[in-house]
Amino acid sequence: MTKPAMLLDCTLRDGAYIVDADFGTPAIKGIIKRLQEGNIEMIECGWLKNAPHQEGTTYYHVPDDIKPYLLDKNENVLLVAMIDWDRYDLSGLPSCNNETINAIRVVFPKEHFHEGIALGRTIHQKGYQVFFQAANTLAYSDVELEQLADAVNSSDALSLSVVDTFGAMDYEDMERIVSILHGKLRSDIMMGFHSHNNRQMSFALSQVFVQRLFEKRKVIVDVSLCGMGRGAGNTTTELMASFLNKKYHASYDINIILDAIDTYMDYFQSRFVWGYSTPYFIAGTYCAHVNNISYLLDNHRTSALEMHSIISSLSEKERSIYDYDLLERKYLEYRNQVVDDHTVYAALKTVFQGRKILLLSPGVSLKKERGAIGQYIEKEKPICIGINAVSVEYEYDYLFFSNQMRYAYAKDVYPEVLMSKESILLSNIKNSADIGEYIVNFNMLIKRGWPHFDNATIVCLRLLGKLHVKEVALAGFDGFSESHKDNYADEELPRINPGMSIEELNEEIREMFLDFKQSVQGQMKITFITDSKFAKEQL
Repeated sequence: MTKPAMLLDCTLRDGAYIVDADFGTPAIKGIIKRLQEGNIEMIECGWLKNAPHQEGTTYYHVPDDIKPYLLDKNENVLLVAMIDWDRYDLSGLPSCNNETINAIRVVFPKEHFHEGIALGRTIHQKGYQVFFQAANTLAYSDVELEQLADAVNSSDALSLSVVDTFGAMDYEDMERIVSILHGKLRSDIMMGFHSHNNRQMSFALSQVFVQRLFEKRKVIVDVSLCGMGRGAGNTTTELMASFLNKKYHASYDINIILDAIDTYMDYFQSRFVWGYSTPYFIAGTYCAHVNNISYLLDNHRTSALEMHSIISSLSEKERSIYDYDLLERKYLEYRNQVVDDHTVYAALKTVFQGRKILLLSPGVSLKKERGAIGQYIEKEKPICIGINAVSVEYEYDYLFFSNQMRYAYAKDVYPEVLMSKESILLSNIKNSADIGEYIVNFNMLIKRGWPHFDNATIVCLRLLGKLHVKEVALAGFDGFSESHKDNYADEELPRINPGMSIEELNEEIREMFLDFKQSVQGQMKITFITDSKFAKEQL
């Protein structure tokens, strides 16, 4: 039977985005060795870059930098490195000696495919086999695909790959692109497919690609162990190898591939995050560059709803690139839903003047220390404000929400409570008040400088500071532990602080709390009613 496809494992190259190329020497050696033993036909060892090689990384300056990582070079396996069309100086590339890599993949955007292919010709003259990667192939029109094929035909390329850069392809897109390229490319040029899993289509499209070209043309499918790759990641090596074994009687050694995962990938999976997620689904839906998503997550912790609104506000061209200044402006436009909150402040000052305030944060101590909290309420008769959550064990005077997800959860689960109590909402949640709602400007109560700058208890304290409240008691402001079950009085409460160690999160909140205490020193007395990791913090 004709071999249906060859697999090109790009774990060490695409995974470099996840670990900043720092896999470590043992992992680089071991992954290459296991993939060779597992009968993977092509292995991408990493990137060629214009910088000296750092030991233990998969950024190399020249091919000989790869030599120390090759324990036993299998002559039946093609070793590959990738370059960006405009980010590597070919004058420093030595002629191929076949002691390390045999081939170089050149990736280029649509606007520069002629320059990328010209670069490939120079690489071929140095003795390397050349692969072309047409980034965001989905953006090519039918005519442009034909022009691309004609240009590749005039080169000495071994392969041209369809690249689903944004994980946005459907079956119809695949059929259109493959049909045109297959019809125009020389028959001796292989076709490849590199997909991203933004919409959980990567594995399915890889299968369709193989089936569409089976017995018509030699094909290559890009894969990576555990799907490791930037953002939503790629088609997984183990899934694709198993599929080809089962459906086309290929001879990949699944046991060795699984051993590579156990030995090396479990470590990376326990420390780094990649793969399908709702934010990357949004990127795939709008053909948005993954860096747009990373920026909004890393710098502003945007929710899926917020991200959807921001990304959808960009033009098609703006989404396909990453302009961080533009993203920041769009984010601030979204957040700066400025409302006239002067009357709100005046009304709250009138009610709060001379009163003690009790903030009931959502920590598990609300449930564990119900007696102590009840005694305080009975004795001091404070104004009780629920922070970003509802507990049916307490009677609230006000509910305070700074997070859209927590507000939506409370509306769904405790609609009667929300309808019967007055709510204070930040303008990032809504900017038009219904009956019983007070809306205050988001940007007037947050202070940037920390990843979780919008911690609800800290934000509410800032509001009380602006209202000149003199005495505040805190309950449920516990700090975090490793178990989600031990963090909240309501175990089902949606988490809004993923991706950060508990120790780092507590330290960050401690810093914000001390910063606030310093800002109101001598003006506000703060008392803890329940146990807290922050109760003993001093200025």
